[in-house]
Amino acid sequence: MARNPKPTASEADGVTYRRARTWEIAFSQLNNGSAMIFYVLVGLMSYLQNAGYGIAVAVAGIILTVTRVFDGLIDPLIAFVIERVTFPFGKLRFFMLAGWAIRSVAILLLFVWGSDTGLGAVFFIAIYLVYIVGSSMNDIAGQMSGPVLTNDPRQRPTVQVWATIYAYLIPAAFTIISTVIFLPRHGNEFTVAMLSETAITYVVCSFFFQVLACVGVARVDRPESFEHLSVIKADAKVSIRDMWNVLAHNGPFMRYLISGASEKLAQVVKSQAVIGTLMWGILLGNMQLGTILSLVAILPGIIFAIFGARYNGKHGSKAATVTWTWISLILTVVLAAFCLVIDPRSILGSLPLSIVFFLVYLLLNGASMVVTVAQGAMRADVIDYELERSGKYLPATVTAVYNIFDQIISSLGSTLALGAVALIGFTTVMPQPTDSPNQAILLMTMALFFGLPLLGWICTLIAMRGYKLDRVEMIQVQKRIAARKAALTEEEPAESLA
Repeated sequence: MARNPKPTASEADGVTYRRARTWEIAFSQLNNGSAMIFYVLVGLMSYLQNAGYGIAVAVAGIILTVTRVFDGLIDPLIAFVIERVTFPFGKLRFFMLAGWAIRSVAILLLFVWGSDTGLGAVFFIAIYLVYIVGSSMNDIAGQMSGPVLTNDPRQRPTVQVWATIYAYLIPAAFTIISTVIFLPRHGNEFTVAMLSETAITYVVCSFFFQVLACVGVARVDRPESFEHLSVIKADAKVSIRDMWNVLAHNGPFMRYLISGASEKLAQVVKSQAVIGTLMWGILLGNMQLGTILSLVAILPGIIFAIFGARYNGKHGSKAATVTWTWISLILTVVLAAFCLVIDPRSILGSLPLSIVFFLVYLLLNGASMVVTVAQGAMRADVIDYELERSGKYLPATVTAVYNIFDQIISSLGSTLALGAVALIGFTTVMPQPTDSPNQAILLMTMALFFGLPLLGWICTLIAMRGYKLDRVEMIQVQKRIAARKAALTEEEPAESLA
């Protein structure tokens, strides 16, 4: 007996959804892959500042931190330009390629043409600010591609899956390339020549990814994809007031920001090298364990991301966020209690204890990945809700505001981590893996490594209590948008006749 085919989301919900081909989603998110290559290069900036421009290590860190403020300020301006401008061929490819070109030229100026020429700190800062402009332009345009490609609730989460896969694999691959291929060629030293060769190779590779990303969005990158819901289309222009109204009146967006910001702070603090030293080096007694676990967690993380996309498509982004936040919270409590009850130094010396620790840690990493996928789909829902609420389609604004909070949180993360470490006595020297564990180190590490994520997930659960864009409501939002677009189409011939 033949099985009846499963109804599509459009058939099940009574909405004609906009769908993308799988390869289009995969290609479009290679813009994130291209950005990850530059992310690896930025990680080498501290070596470049010292070797190529004679900037002291301490000053180098201050420069990279302060320029984040500029990054936060420039994002809304770039978003405003992107919202206002539409070319006959669309806008995504133009701003993606323009941003890539600006950041590539800036990288080549810093790593190749200007390095070791005596230009100094002023030149470095000026060109790095140019790099930030190109980076913001490319990132905002690239992150707009998901909501434009599809509004199918079953398909939207897969956008975040592909972005996650690239975010995992590409930095790991290119970090290995720099350390295994380029570094040995130059005597295992981060010399100007080594950094220059790395930059040229990486920029060429990023261009290949960028071209594929443009191919992925080519079908939907046209003016009608960015139209607002206005009877008089000539008046449907984005203003500063419209951008402010997103913050002032879009309640789901504010709750999404609170959820994302609280979890981001916990994630950034937890990923600081000094916190890794406390957890893996001092408490567990194996500094390399954190790196090994990060590599081992890649495949399970991708599997959880794929599962999370299916769960999100079936239950909606709100239900997925709440359910898997609870699971993450419970697993965090279990792992923290495990480390407090049992001497952390004894974990690696016992096979059963090691298995329990690694299993719970990998499950926690996977549950967190499902939340990440759900929040990626949630941003697209917020963009569509704003279109239905105000009649303005503002994907660049939503992306830019989120990026501002992301930059602020990233800057606070290192400050919070270093301040917390200073409270337990590390005021003049940094913690070393050879330091002996004590009660103060144990409690502070537990607070930062497990306590902050717990606080972040509690904030997420509180924020989600008033978040109204569940699966049922999003179906109604899409129906109302479709009805208004249909009414707008009917009025156009009447205006033409008049």
